[in-house]
Amino acid sequence: MEALAVVLALLVLAVAVGLWLRDRARLRGRILRLERELAELASRLTGAEERLAEARLVLEAMPEGVVLFDPAGRAILANPAAATLLGRPPQTVEGLFPLDLRETVRAVRTEREPRATELEVGAPARTVRADAVPAAEDGSVLLVLRDVTEARRLEAVRRDFVANASHELKTPVASIRAAAETLRTVAGEDPEAVAAFAERIEREAVRLSRIVSDLLDLSRLETGGEAEGEEVRLDALVREEVERIRAAAEEAGLTLALEAEPAPPVRGSARDLALMARNLLDNAVAYTRPGGRVDVAVRAEGGEVVLTVADTGIGIPSRDLDRIFERFYRVDRARSRETGGTGLGLSIVRHVVENHRGTVRVRSELGRGSTFEVRLPAAGPGVETGLAEGRPDP
Repeated sequence: MEALAVVLALLVLAVAVGLWLRDRARLRGRILRLERELAELASRLTGAEERLAEARLVLEAMPEGVVLFDPAGRAILANPAAATLLGRPPQTVEGLFPLDLRETVRAVRTEREPRATELEVGAPARTVRADAVPAAEDGSVLLVLRDVTEARRLEAVRRDFVANASHELKTPVASIRAAAETLRTVAGEDPEAVAAFAERIEREAVRLSRIVSDLLDLSRLETGGEAEGEEVRLDALVREEVERIRAAAEEAGLTLALEAEPAPPVRGSARDLALMARNLLDNAVAYTRPGGRVDVAVRAEGGEVVLTVADTGIGIPSRDLDRIFERFYRVDRARSRETGGTGLGLSIVRHVVENHRGTVRVRSELGRGSTFEVRLPAAGPGVETGLAEGRPDP
C-alpha cells in the first residue's frame, strides 16, 4: 500500500510539474508577446515624438501664425508668428484677441463652417487675414493668420495706377477730339483758327506720345528690363545729357552748371542710366523759375559713383517727399501739365536706380529748391556689380 501511495504521489507530482511547465511556457510566450508589443509601442511612441518635434519646428518656423482653440474657445497652441502678427501673446479668445477675431472663432465653433476676416493690428497698422476652420468634430478651431499688408497696398497702388493712367490718357485724347471737331467747323473760314487748333492737336499728341513712351519704359523697368551689364562712364553720360538740355534751360532763363570729376565706371544699362539722368534734369528745369540755377555734379565716393542734381526751384512740401516717386504723383499738377510732364519721370528714376542696386534720396525746402542724390556701386574688383530684379512701386 505504501508503495502504491508513493507511486500515486509521484504521478500527481509529475502531472503538477507538467502543468506548471506548460503554464510556464504559455506565460513565457505571453511575456514575449507583451515585450514585442511594448517594443513596437515604444518605437511608435518614439516616431510620434520625432514627428511631433519636426512638426513643432515647422510650426515655429512658419511665417504664418497658427493658433489652435479647444472646444471651450481657449488657445491651447500658438506659434511665435501668431504672437508677432497679433502684437500680443495669444492666451484666450475671450481675453486678448481682437473683437473681430473672437467673433470669427465663435462663429466657426457654432456653425462648423470655415470663416475668414481681415483686421488692422499694431502700430504702424498692419493688415492681417485670419482663416478659421473646424479642426475636429469636438468643436476645436484652427486659426491661420497671414500678414497681407503688402498685398493690399499693392492692390491699392494698382487701382490708383489704372485710375491715374485712364485720367492722364483721357485728358489729351479729349483735347485732341475737341480741337479736331472745332477745326472741322472752321476749316476754310479762319486760317488763323485752323493753325491754332492744329498746333493744339500737335501739342496734345506729343503729350500723349510721352505718356505712352514713359508707361512702356516703366513697364520694362518694373519687370527687370534688359540691362546689358556693360561698363558705363556716368560722368561722360551725364555730360551728354546736360548738353542736350542746355538750350532748353537757357531758353527758360536758367543757369545750368556741371561739375563732373573723372569717376570709375558703373555696370549696367547705358540706355536706362541716360533715361534716369534725363528725367532728373528735365524735372529740375521744369520746376525752377526764370533766374534760377541747376547744378549737376558727378563724383566718386567710397566705392560708389554719386550723381547730384540740385535746383533753386519751387521745392517740395515735406508732406509730399515720401510720395514723389509714385506713378503720376505731382506736387504741382498745373505746372507739370504746362511743361508737358507725364508724372512718371521720378518713378522711372527710382526703378532705374534700384535695378542697378543703387539708392536715390531727395532733400527739399519749399520755395528754396530740391537736391536729388543718386548713388550707384562702382564697377571694379571686389565691388558687387550684378543687376537687381525690377521692383514695383510701393
